[in-house]
Amino acid sequence: MRRFSQRNQLVTLNEINVTPLLDLAFVLLIIFIITTPLLDNSIPLTLPNGGARRQNPDSKDYVLAEVNLDGVFFLRGRRMENAAAMERSLRDEYARNTNLVVLLRADANGKYRYPVDILDMCGRNGITRFRLATQPDHR
Repeated sequence: MRRFSQRNQLVTLNEINVTPLLDLAFVLLIIFIITTPLLDNSIPLTLPNGGARRQNPDSKDYVLAEVNLDGVFFLRGRRMENAAAMERSLRDEYARNTNLVVLLRADANGKYRYPVDILDMCGRNGITRFRLATQPDHR
């Protein structure tokens, strides 16, 4: 009797159960489908109309710089304490990647000076490539 029970403990599995792996893959897929659209718009802004249809930029070269109605600056979705912190962060981003393109999002109803402040920061630090985010015209 003892010999029989020892043999049952030594039996190995011949097949791998893939059901839990598929469940995990489907859950991850659903999470990515839900969160991907939320990554583009980090703060609520009313963009000005105009420009061509939106193209997906190469994420490693683009950095998202935003300013809201109150003049609060955001870089990559993180709130900056003031304009000097924004300029330092832009300078650091440019030092890491010289192919940097600043994607500037600003509210259409906001003051003109806030986006111009970001463009001035870029100019002072040698960042000459930028793109202004707009809503495509509805035709």
